[in-house]
Amino acid sequence: MEPLRRADRLRAGSAGRVTRRVLIVGASRGLGLGLVAQFLSRGWDVTATVRRPSLALDELAAGHSLRIEIGVDIDDDSAVADLRARLAEAPDFDIVFVVAGVATQAGTPAALLPRDVVGSVFQTNAVSPIRFAETFHRRVAPGGLIVLMTSKLGSVSLNRGGGWSSYRASKAALNTLARSFAGQHKGADWGVILMHPGWVRTDLGGRRATLDVETSARGMVNVLEGRLGQRGCAYLDYAGETVPW
Repeated sequence: MEPLRRADRLRAGSAGRVTRRVLIVGASRGLGLGLVAQFLSRGWDVTATVRRPSLALDELAAGHSLRIEIGVDIDDDSAVADLRARLAEAPDFDIVFVVAGVATQAGTPAALLPRDVVGSVFQTNAVSPIRFAETFHRRVAPGGLIVLMTSKLGSVSLNRGGGWSSYRASKAALNTLARSFAGQHKGADWGVILMHPGWVRTDLGGRRATLDVETSARGMVNVLEGRLGQRGCAYLDYAGETVPW
């Protein structure tokens, strides 16, 4: 048997079993909450961030290794820096997963939206996840992953309908920024995953969506557990299929 990596030794319990650690950013409801439940069910040590207290997240904490960090808004650089400081003494994470995103007035064509609305969507969906990744990339364990929640709607080659134009463009921008981020850190011992969760019945996806949260979250965690140790940047869906750029 190979000796444990240093990062793994730090996380190993008294019996020598390695405990994997994940940081989920934006976990109060929907897919973020579903991901917390999935990782906990597999024995992961979970740190979850929210902007405001979440009763549903509190209920998941009972009997599990779940640390909840309140007051974290990815659009607030000082809040992200404060989070990094609070987690300074914690072991590194095998996965840092930025889930948070918005779809403000997504049905209105981008050219008809107020400029401040479009700017806000791009800040939250594209710029802030990359800024968070820059702030936390040194807290990713060797062989770990930085995961950014994107969407198939961010695929330029698949855009034939043109709807949700501001949301599409913000996710396409995230994909491009993530490729640049991965290239700027190409010597790092971790990988970057852009994750499409499928069309999920959440506040964003709506009731007509084809997937429930549990199915999507379970698929995403399956994919990510299988990708640990791989480098580079990949654009995948919840079933592990590559999404065209």
